[in-house]
Amino acid sequence: MQYTEIMIRYGELSTKGKNRKDFINRLASNVQKVLHDFPDLKIQTHHDRMHILLDGTPFEPVNDRLKLVFGIQTYSPVIKTEKSLEAIEKTALELMQATYKAGMTFKVNTRRSDHKFIYDTNQLNQMVADYLYNHMEGLQAEMKHPDMVLLLEIRQDGAYISNQLLHGAGGMPVGTAGKAVMMLSGGIDSPVASYLAMKRGVNIEMVHFFSPPYTSEKALAKAKELTSILAKYSGRINFIEVPFAEIQETIKEKLPEGYLMTVQRRFMLRLADIIREKRHALAIFNGESVGQVASQTLESMAAINDVTTTPVLRPVATMDKTEIIAKAEEIGTFDLSIQPFEDCCTIFAPPRPKTKPKIDKAREYESRLDVDGLIERALAGVKVTPVYPGQSFLDDLAEEDADLL
Repeated sequence: MQYTEIMIRYGELSTKGKNRKDFINRLASNVQKVLHDFPDLKIQTHHDRMHILLDGTPFEPVNDRLKLVFGIQTYSPVIKTEKSLEAIEKTALELMQATYKAGMTFKVNTRRSDHKFIYDTNQLNQMVADYLYNHMEGLQAEMKHPDMVLLLEIRQDGAYISNQLLHGAGGMPVGTAGKAVMMLSGGIDSPVASYLAMKRGVNIEMVHFFSPPYTSEKALAKAKELTSILAKYSGRINFIEVPFAEIQETIKEKLPEGYLMTVQRRFMLRLADIIREKRHALAIFNGESVGQVASQTLESMAAINDVTTTPVLRPVATMDKTEIIAKAEEIGTFDLSIQPFEDCCTIFAPPRPKTKPKIDKAREYESRLDVDGLIERALAGVKVTPVYPGQSFLDDLAEEDADLL
């Protein structure tokens, strides 16, 4: 049976008071971006519901995209009909006949925002259930834990009937919490941190450091493809690639081994902060987890953060590795994250990095370098690429390599 539309319930957005309209409009914009290649869909927003008019488009492919959009608490594919008992009963019967399986239990659950409707919720539950019993065989009612709930919503503009209550991604619409840059590596942690930032409404742009010839085109393509996976939750993410080889070579040549990692990351944070300012963003996010590696001790974080007063937020800071891996598997980034392409964080990693670096020592060692010149030349090579859901950068790179053979 063909559903006529999808009814979206806002959840947490209902608490936003005077800002509610802005949040709903942002959610509508994000939904439109995610569903941009379904030309027949129409989106209508109301203060307590959003409606996606399907106009003949099947529900299933739309659902595959919609279930990932932050800001949606629950949603249902529905059939809209006129507000008469006859039309409600007829539509309910057609939907049950199309979807009810022998042996299932069911109940009817009515909500009524139009309180002037002639029947109240209990009356409608009883009358529709009686009608179904009279026209179908083998029905079994169950009030507490039914296999199917027939949902009726009586609203001002009509009656809406469904048999599915689906849970959305929750959280807040991406963009409602402002804009930030994310320091994205090719590992497991930073994609999870990206997901968690977006879930709280942050519009993120990825900053990725690469170091050719020490890092390969495959490593860069991997980071872009991770961004493409994450773009399923927001519709599009800008990918900002920053050349970092000269900085790493210079640090390795001129500074003590124990401070290579600390000073490298200070440069990364400086560059990310300058890019943040140029991109009109408010904060920097990264995938650091306290104590996981040498650069993520509190002493290291303090020495690295010394270069900026911009807020540096770490969504996975208190998660252990097993928790981060579980989330990476859930959001679909894990298998790609563990692909063995070297990134610039590992190629010059010293065997014995300082786990408790001193801020004054880091400053002293940096004073030996042409910091401004190194930063300026790295910024001159920055490239920004918009990344969309579903793009396959590694496959495209493989095809280019095959063409060269």
